[in-house]
Amino acid sequence: MLCLLDNIRHDDPSVQRLLSAIAEAQALSALILAAWQLARVLAIHIVEDVLATRACRPTAWPPCPVCGTPLHSKGFVKRQVISFLGPIKWQRRVGRCPHGCATPLVAPLDEALGVRPQQRISAELQHLGCALAVFVPFATAAQLLGWASGVTVSPRAVWHWVQAAGQQAMEQLHTPLQAVATGALPPEEPLAPELVAAPLLMGADGVMVPFRPEGGQPRGTTAWHEIKVGVLARLGYHRTRTGTVVTRLHQRRLVAVFGDSEALQVRLWREALRQGILHASQVVWLSDGARGLWRLFEERFTAYGTGILDFYHAAQQLWKGAAAWLDGRTTQARRWFVWARHRLRHGMPDGVLADLADALDVEGLPATARETLRTVYAYLERHREHINYAMYKELGLPLGSGMVESACKWLIQQRFKGVGMRWSEDGFNHLLHLRLAWVNGSFETLFQVQLQPSPNK
Repeated sequence: MLCLLDNIRHDDPSVQRLLSAIAEAQALSALILAAWQLARVLAIHIVEDVLATRACRPTAWPPCPVCGTPLHSKGFVKRQVISFLGPIKWQRRVGRCPHGCATPLVAPLDEALGVRPQQRISAELQHLGCALAVFVPFATAAQLLGWASGVTVSPRAVWHWVQAAGQQAMEQLHTPLQAVATGALPPEEPLAPELVAAPLLMGADGVMVPFRPEGGQPRGTTAWHEIKVGVLARLGYHRTRTGTVVTRLHQRRLVAVFGDSEALQVRLWREALRQGILHASQVVWLSDGARGLWRLFEERFTAYGTGILDFYHAAQQLWKGAAAWLDGRTTQARRWFVWARHRLRHGMPDGVLADLADALDVEGLPATARETLRTVYAYLERHREHINYAMYKELGLPLGSGMVESACKWLIQQRFKGVGMRWSEDGFNHLLHLRLAWVNGSFETLFQVQLQPSPNK
């Protein structure tokens, strides 16, 4: 390494300045940053030296795609790509048909390196930029990327990388969804041995996202659309240091769609098959009372598991009934609500329904209050099979749909509902599928094939 430093020092005067900066650094952070800058310069020299060596090797020229004659070398041509280390420069042989066929120049070394014609940004830089954009706005991602690599990247370039990677993720999902729609079973995702017998929890919810007006124009009234989110996870148990046994979610997988309930159902069913719903020891559906979500459960999942109405949404309905019947400002209303909630929680839902039925028979009840009570009663009666909370608790099952609501907050709200944000449909879908790939552990597979080059950096 010392010999390498001596050789590079003579070829690149900047190395001497960097070595001096390392020697003169006083603080540890200054020393590390100076060493990191030197490391980048040395890495560039190493990469360029390897590329120069490979460029001098004999080249096997392919045949001309028009006439079939082997291509002939036209000499060395310079090439440059912006990488995580900085600009990488090399020369490589390019070839063309000796008969003058109208074909572009061919660079076998570029093809061997996986570098596309006209590509200006290397794949690993795009990879890191997309990973940053999963969590922060494009401008912030570009700034962080610049700090880490020393390369100036525009927010627009990061946006282009996200569009390419997101489109690739959507295309990768399209074929498996079509296969499942025709009855094919996808391969199941491996489970840790301790999770094989664990219950499979499922749930779904919706969250509103601001979009640009129709046509994607930046000006005009914001259009709000619902994004449907589904979550699947294995329910495990963990003993804390104090000896308390608490539940934990393992192998959490998310699905989401900018579309209707049918589109969510297809995605949720495919992921349920991947998570072993066909032979899970127990399957549980957790959701609030939205009719569309429970219709999805009844059409697709009721044959496989138990449905649980989120207890806290059920309690909210009870309070609406108490406020309408006994006036929410009174002590009597609060007492009845506490008592009704207690009975609902501890296995006496029929008593609560009986109270509501009695309230509907009270003479002189205002029409608006009667209508509210009728709605609350119908809500709980419709979910009578889904509110046996005492039994669910004995089985060690959760009573709330917090896992779905937290998924909506992380997946959607934290990234798509920042101040001033409004999305086009394509822009939203591309970034959404990147975030899904990240949380589902498939983000790296998107970059095994290099992305399309961006038009600017």
